[in-house]
Amino acid sequence: MVEIKGSIQINSSVDKVWQVVSDLDRESKFWNNITKTRTLSTEGNVVKYEITLGKVDRCLQTVTLYPQEKIIAEFIKGIIAGTKTTKLTPSGGGTTLEITWDVKFKGMAGFMSGKLNTDFQDNTDLALVAIKNASEGNTQESSFKMETRTHWADKFDSNK
Repeated sequence: MVEIKGSIQINSSVDKVWQVVSDLDRESKFWNNITKTRTLSTEGNVVKYEITLGKVDRCLQTVTLYPQEKIIAEFIKGIIAGTKTTKLTPSGGGTTLEITWDVKFKGMAGFMSGKLNTDFQDNTDLALVAIKNASEGNTQESSFKMETRTHWADKFDSNK
């Protein structure tokens, strides 16, 4: 198992940060490696949840929500084994948000675990900043600029 950690100080209440991180349907807005999310079932504070990493790698999770304290996502099926813990701590009039992955990559992904560890660390750092911005009400545009692309068929002029 590999531990990947990141934390950030957020100038917002635990209540506001909790509203952002506990909305599982918005998870793909903060995590670049998550392309789709789907809630399968909810029972009390436990959610059976499916995420898609990239184009095809689906992972099944059991997500347990401990209101305004932490969220523990246990990976139970897919290319990841282990847990992701999201913890909120009141701190200096704001909130400290800490995310810890304790995971192992399975199957073919296990052969690329070194690169995946780096990618997951980078994605964690980016997600922390995105969650901070959402929690503080900052709606800064992404530093990534969209590029207009033209398909070869769009260049074809049938009038010639």
